[in-house]
Amino acid sequence: MNPKPTRITIIDDDLVFILSPAEKQRGRDRERAAARAGGQGKNADDGLTPEQRRERDGKALQKKAAKKAAQAAAAAASGGSK
Repeated sequence: MNPKPTRITIIDDDLVFILSPAEKQRGRDRERAAARAGGQGKNADDGLTPEQRRERDGKALQKKAAKKAAQAAAAAASGGSK
């Protein structure tokens, strides 16, 4: 028993769009998500070539692995698990 959705008409030059409330809400949600992202995302242009990006990522992974190994060694030395 759903109520009949109201329709909103938006006129853009010679085009007429009829949006249901759900469609209008989806549009608002997309705009808000884009604003929160602030241009960030998987395809963010960081100005690096693929080779530079691979080198940067490789160094970050090595640093992360070294940190994890140091934590494991410290935990083993103190007798803790993990």
